[in-house]
Amino acid sequence: MNDIAQTEPEVRKVQDSTRQDVLKRLNYIEGHLAGIRRMIEEDKYCPEILKQTFAVRRAIEKTEAIILEGHLHTCVAHGIRDGREDEVIGELMDLYNLAGRA
Repeated sequence: MNDIAQTEPEVRKVQDSTRQDVLKRLNYIEGHLAGIRRMIEEDKYCPEILKQTFAVRRAIEKTEAIILEGHLHTCVAHGIRDGREDEVIGELMDLYNLAGRA
């Protein structure tokens, strides 16, 4: 038997309710991006295009917030309960730095 596999913490995944919400939002974002592509191809007025790109950015940020909230309530909570505080905090710091917040 592999001792490493026994000691590794269970990897938590996106909860079903969060997954459905995120997939719905990603479908919206994909459709919105296709619309922006059409606007570019049709040589629409720049401010109209930019308003749409801003909307996509907000939708992506909201999607990220939903995923992060789910992660905090599930994976982070379980990780802390399982005694992996340093690992969990390290992952959160990596995300924080990646987001350019540091």
